[in-house]
Amino acid sequence: MEFILIFISAIFVNNIVLSQFLGICPFLGVSKKVSTALGMSAAVAFVLTLATIVTYLVQKSVLDPLGLQYLQTIAFILVIAALVQMVEIVMKKVSPALYQALGIFLPLITTNCAVLGVAILVIQKDYSLVESVVYAFSTAIGFGLALTVFAGLREQLELVNVPKGMKGVAITMVTAGLLSLAFMGFSGVDGGLKTVLGLD
Repeated sequence: MEFILIFISAIFVNNIVLSQFLGICPFLGVSKKVSTALGMSAAVAFVLTLATIVTYLVQKSVLDPLGLQYLQTIAFILVIAALVQMVEIVMKKVSPALYQALGIFLPLITTNCAVLGVAILVIQKDYSLVESVVYAFSTAIGFGLALTVFAGLREQLELVNVPKGMKGVAITMVTAGLLSLAFMGFSGVDGGLKTVLGLD
């Protein structure tokens, strides 16, 4: 039951982009087309889940036993950078079209603070490995949902006659703010879920 709470909370209540404001660069940069947003979401989901597993194991089997917790950020960045390189190589061979579509944004996953943020958050929340994987995957779904919805809105805005002063970055920021406000409507849902699932 606790996994259901983690799942719903990570997607809607504590959305990594719209509530915690992590991963804003790809959110604004790769959200011009839904197709590219879906590809980026899949790449981030894979990297995020895999990075969380590997960084969790590094933390519990290397950093904690040796008392090297102060190296957490550096170690996690190195692991994430290596994983992104691996994803890039695999994607180039498996799906060249998607690799071309993502272009410069695939290496940006390395500096995507959402990936590093989730890796650190699971340690701070003291989750088990299974809970960490559920949280990471749920966060990736939440990231993908926000990115895809935002991309859909931006595609629709291309068809609308936007006032001259609001074109470009201005309307993008206003739309992102409104989407964030919409997701704020889910706040408190996790408290209700705890009551329903009997986890109080």
